[in-house]
Amino acid sequence: MKLQEVLLKAMAKKISWAEAAEIIGVSCRTMRRWRERLEEHGYDGLGDRRKGRPSPKRVPLKVCEEVLRLYQERYADCNVRHFHEKLREEHGIELSYSWVKQALQGAGLVKRGRRRVQHRRRRVRRPLPGMLLHIDGSRHQWFQDERWYDLVVILDDATSQIYYAQLVKEEATRTVLAALWEVVETQGLFCALYSDRASHFFATPKAGQPVDKHRVTQVGRALRDLGIQMIPAYSPQARGRSERNFGTWQGRLPQELRLAGISTVEEANRFLRERYLEEFNRKFAVAAAEKGTAFRPCGRRDLAWVFSLHSERVVAHDNTVTLRERVLQLERSCWRGSLAGCTVIVHEHLDGTLSVRYGPHLIGRFAANGAALEAEKTKTPKGCGKVEISPTTRDSHFPTATTTTNPSLSKRKTSKRAA
Repeated sequence: MKLQEVLLKAMAKKISWAEAAEIIGVSCRTMRRWRERLEEHGYDGLGDRRKGRPSPKRVPLKVCEEVLRLYQERYADCNVRHFHEKLREEHGIELSYSWVKQALQGAGLVKRGRRRVQHRRRRVRRPLPGMLLHIDGSRHQWFQDERWYDLVVILDDATSQIYYAQLVKEEATRTVLAALWEVVETQGLFCALYSDRASHFFATPKAGQPVDKHRVTQVGRALRDLGIQMIPAYSPQARGRSERNFGTWQGRLPQELRLAGISTVEEANRFLRERYLEEFNRKFAVAAAEKGTAFRPCGRRDLAWVFSLHSERVVAHDNTVTLRERVLQLERSCWRGSLAGCTVIVHEHLDGTLSVRYGPHLIGRFAANGAALEAEKTKTPKGCGKVEISPTTRDSHFPTATTTTNPSLSKRKTSKRAA
């Protein structure tokens, strides 16, 4: 019903003024004021008397000028949300995000964003931390110059908490293994890893086809040894959570590095570890749907072997192993005369050193250039020296008398023989 019709019915006493107030949705006190203004000024008295007056919540002109000046002189490369946080944290200017956004857009300093169209329903988060982790790399000019670097990030699907974030020259097998190793050491073993279909994660026979689960990469072999499942993503939209996370990184990290005066990769990675990672999680991490965790402590002490590059080789007749133009000379072992013809595993560790193992035995350690490293001096284990056979008086299946006998027992035997 129109407002005028309700008031006319109340004036005609077809309904009470309390019923009119209930129909319109106002209090009885407001209705009494409307009735008085209606009797005195007619329908014109019901108009909003705030029209034509300045708002009591208006922002002073000096504050508005200061906000625009700060954005132009210091934060021109920040997005609106990042700039709004800096105003509150660094300069103590308490303004709403909507006001700051409209002011920057009205001044022509920020373009109006395109309205988002719903593409698909968002996938529900996993209920516990450690059930599913996302790993991906974003290539960007993080120092705002001609240099390009990859930011490798591992985040939790349940909470969006970042467990690892480092700048590297290129996202590859070694950098991914180093990231996973640190997460397993600091957080524990997790259930599954969600990634794209890059060649260091999966082997894809043809572009656009499913991955070959029988051909395992170095990353896949390491996670298989730890009992962690790998899940491939077949579209960028499927990894929407990590893609949106990288949008936040690209809109904030370059500006934070500039404000901190950081221009090298080493300083940037130290800044991420010691300061910014905790701040990022505090702002963007969410609580898990359920209490508890799916992480489990890793009791293995051979993670340096697990997170290394494995290469299978056959030992040559001169007890050497060749790995990419590097010849590794194997020394003689105490438990086997020669390893010629044996299949060994060459481990390329993340620190650049090499190790050669035959089954559970370590048979050689080498530097990155193939030079042998000095082994630690240890005692010769039992069984590795010359095998000596102690002489025996006779070969018998029956036990012989001991050398040292009891005198009383010998006297008894002598007396019995005499009898």
